[in-house]
Amino acid sequence: MITRSIYIGNPAYLKLKDEQMKILCPETKSEKGSIPVEDLGLLMLDHFQITISHQLIQKMMGNNVVVISCDMHHLPHGIMLPIYGHTEHSDRVKDQLEASEPLKKQLWKQTVECKIENQKNVLVKLGNYYEPMLEYQKNVKSGDITNMEGIAAQHYWKYLISLDFLRQRFGDSPNQFFNFGYSVLRSIVARAIVETGLLPVLGIFHKNKYNPYCLADDLMEPYRPFVDLLVMQWLTINSEMEELTKEFKAFILQIATKDVKIDDKTRPLLVAVKTTATSLYKCYTGEKRLISYPELI
Repeated sequence: MITRSIYIGNPAYLKLKDEQMKILCPETKSEKGSIPVEDLGLLMLDHFQITISHQLIQKMMGNNVVVISCDMHHLPHGIMLPIYGHTEHSDRVKDQLEASEPLKKQLWKQTVECKIENQKNVLVKLGNYYEPMLEYQKNVKSGDITNMEGIAAQHYWKYLISLDFLRQRFGDSPNQFFNFGYSVLRSIVARAIVETGLLPVLGIFHKNKYNPYCLADDLMEPYRPFVDLLVMQWLTINSEMEELTKEFKAFILQIATKDVKIDDKTRPLLVAVKTTATSLYKCYTGEKRLISYPELI
C-alpha cells in the first residue's frame, strides 16, 4: 500500500480518534485536518509547539509509521520507530547476525555499483559530463577495496554542482538542501528495515560504533541520487534561495512517492525501499544472491 508523508510546521495538537490522526488548533481546538493512521508512512514534526498524544504515538508505532522530529534549526534531529515490525523478528535477526564477511563484501560491491550507476544517470539527465563514471563502476571490487565509491563521488559532485563545490555535512550552501533530503531518505530506509525484521544498527559496510542506523546508511546509498535530482530541480527554480523553507521541505517529502524502476517494475520509492530490504534478508538466507536496487528512470 502506498502511504502518505505528512509535514507539520505550525503549532498543532495531534490526537487519535476513530482510528485517525486528528490535527487540531492548540488554542481553539478546532479541527484543521485528519488522516487515517493506516495511510501514514512518515510524519515530520517541525515546530516546538506541537503536542502529540501517547495514544496516537502507540497507534503509529503499531502501523510502522516513522516520526521525524526537527530541531531549532528546522533540521531532522531524531526519528521514532517501533522496536520491531515483523512477526519473525528474532529469526530474521539471527540470520542477519550469521551473515559471513565475504557475503557482506559482495553485497557492498553491488551497492556501490548501483550507486555509481544512478549517479551517472543523474549526470546524463542533467546533460553533464558523465563518461568517467562508466570506468569507475566497472572497477568496483569486492568490499570496494579500491574506494571507487569515493573516487566516483569526487567526479560526481564536481560536475553536478560546480568544479569548486565541496560536499560536506556542515558545508556551505547548497549542502543544507542535500542534507535535509538525505535525512528524510534515511528515515524511510530505516522504516523499511524495521518492517522487514532486521536490525538497523547492524550494517553490511558501515560500522561506526556511534551510529545506530548503519544498515540504513548502507541501503540508502543507491537511493541518494534520487534525492540529488530532486534537489537540483528545486535549485534550478529557486537558485537564489538558501533557506530550508516549508515549501522546500514539502517538495522533498515527495521523494517517498517518486517512481523508480526495481526488479523490472515501476514502483513508488517508498515501496521500492521495502523491496530492497526484503531482498537483503533473502541474501542473508541464501535465497538470493543480489540485492534488489532501484534504477533512476
